[in-house]
Amino acid sequence: MGVISEAGCPAIADPGADVVAMAQRRGLKVVPLVGPSSIILSLMASGFNGQFFAFQGYLPIDEGQRSRKLREMERNAGNGQTQIFIETPYRNNRLVDELSRMLRPDTLLCVACDITGPTEQINTRPAREWAKATYDYGKRPAIFLIYRPS
Repeated sequence: MGVISEAGCPAIADPGADVVAMAQRRGLKVVPLVGPSSIILSLMASGFNGQFFAFQGYLPIDEGQRSRKLREMERNAGNGQTQIFIETPYRNNRLVDELSRMLRPDTLLCVACDITGPTEQINTRPAREWAKATYDYGKRPAIFLIYRPS
């Protein structure tokens, strides 16, 4: 049996952990194979710290909780830890707008969209530049990264 993903990484931000856990409990051999992971590829292309990073998964839906989480992530980014997260594709444009307004102007934001696809776009800019940028990430899989250089 195998678990594969088109641009994710099975069991990391993709389904699969339950199947792997079941195999482990049954003493079955588990063989991880390297494939294109949008999380790692986005980190590689962002220009951010690849030695110290955290994958945060999906942001909370509740506005207050999301705001608190983003502030916490920006603090961690200021300590040299790249913060990586994802969003439901139909909320991508709203998230970029929210990040451009709420992050410090010099905090770097990378949006890596459609990684490994024909419409791939990977852009890193300070939050202040995203506020003026033209983009359309609607309904496209994207990874978001923030970092605050020292």
